[in-house]
Amino acid sequence: MPRRVETAATDARRLAFEVLVRVEATEAFADVLLAHRLADAALPPREQALTTRLVYGTLAWQGRLDFHLAHLLRDRAVDRLDPPVRAALRLGLYQLVFLDRVPAYAAVDASVRLARVAGAGASGLVNAVLRRAAALGSAGLVLPPADGDPVGRLAVEWSHPRWLVARWADLYGSEALPALLAANNEGAPTALRANRLVATRDALRAELAAEGIAATPAPWAADGLLVERGAARLRALRAWDEGRFAFQGEASQVVASLLGLEPGMRVLDACAAPGGKTAQLASLLGDRALVVALDRRRGGLDRVTSEMRRLRAHTVVAAVGDARRPPLAGSFDAVLVDAPCSGLGTLRRHPELRWRRRPEDVPRLAALQREILAGVAPLVRRGGVLVYAVCTLTSEENEQVVAAVAAADPRLVVEDVRDHLPPAAVSLADAKGFLRTLPHLHGLDGFFAARLRARG
Repeated sequence: MPRRVETAATDARRLAFEVLVRVEATEAFADVLLAHRLADAALPPREQALTTRLVYGTLAWQGRLDFHLAHLLRDRAVDRLDPPVRAALRLGLYQLVFLDRVPAYAAVDASVRLARVAGAGASGLVNAVLRRAAALGSAGLVLPPADGDPVGRLAVEWSHPRWLVARWADLYGSEALPALLAANNEGAPTALRANRLVATRDALRAELAAEGIAATPAPWAADGLLVERGAARLRALRAWDEGRFAFQGEASQVVASLLGLEPGMRVLDACAAPGGKTAQLASLLGDRALVVALDRRRGGLDRVTSEMRRLRAHTVVAAVGDARRPPLAGSFDAVLVDAPCSGLGTLRRHPELRWRRRPEDVPRLAALQREILAGVAPLVRRGGVLVYAVCTLTSEENEQVVAAVAAADPRLVVEDVRDHLPPAAVSLADAKGFLRTLPHLHGLDGFFAARLRARG
């Protein structure tokens, strides 16, 4: 019996290791890569769950793991190691520090075997370092003192880049900051949206239950379900093939309510790929409407059109073009700008993003967001609505963008989202009248959205 458990766990560790190496070597997102690998792997559900936890946990806690490794390695720098060696060390140390139920010998032995792809010397190094860590135990792997550099301590303790911790300390305050950082290290639930064109939420929930997949109604989104068990099998279901649901975060689903959709409207999704919100708009509007999906990348629009076919969203028309200079004529009743952003509100889903972003990305993206809003604003008819949304938690990309665009275009008036959110979601609005969701307060990805109306 022990032998069988160890072999299965080793398979889970090997898959996690391969995903971690690929994520570091490319710009691939861990969630997409992991989903494909799990779909191809013949792992039992328990080992699939272990693989998922290993990948997300190792990426989320990478900063703290590297801090400890810097001391354990003694005469070597972590960033000078080969990627497979780094991945094996991080994966093993994550299990030693954060997974109490994993025996130390299993974590060390599996990591040593994984490191053999980089040569015999690599496996010897991994063995020595992880055995040293196991001997010290969690209590022996100390953190930096908090008294002299509280920001630096928080950055290591909760595994976030120092620049980001400093920025959020100014924005949210030192008391709330640890809770936000801690929430970012917790895995996000798998959220689905029932496709109203072909299914109701209750019917979809019952169908999933018949397949052994447990899901509960999302508290904030009317069509949302949160999957509690069996998420790895969702794409293999008939319900997926026949378009009865889509993967979409709960906070993302709430944004659509700000558009005030009604049958017969002409709606523009100005940054449409990969199509999640486009499909939701079509689902909410039904057959009596037009939804234009605009994106500057042909490949992105190919994904959109493929998804619209699966979801039977026949009212969607795709168009290639840059939203800063949209190649469109006429006007729209509602325009959605789900803008490219730093994505720092999605660290639960994309833990690797915290290590890819740099401070200079924020002003660069904020400038792009202002250009996009300025480009599409003339397409909003008199009395029409413009909704701006981003999945990030920086003021430069949030209210500062809205203020700059409203100041530059006197036609646009910022409205209080509380007057347009469904009752269940009104508490997600802040005192300034913006939609603002926070992982540590709402259990949601960090989203910001504003509603602007074009003067009649």
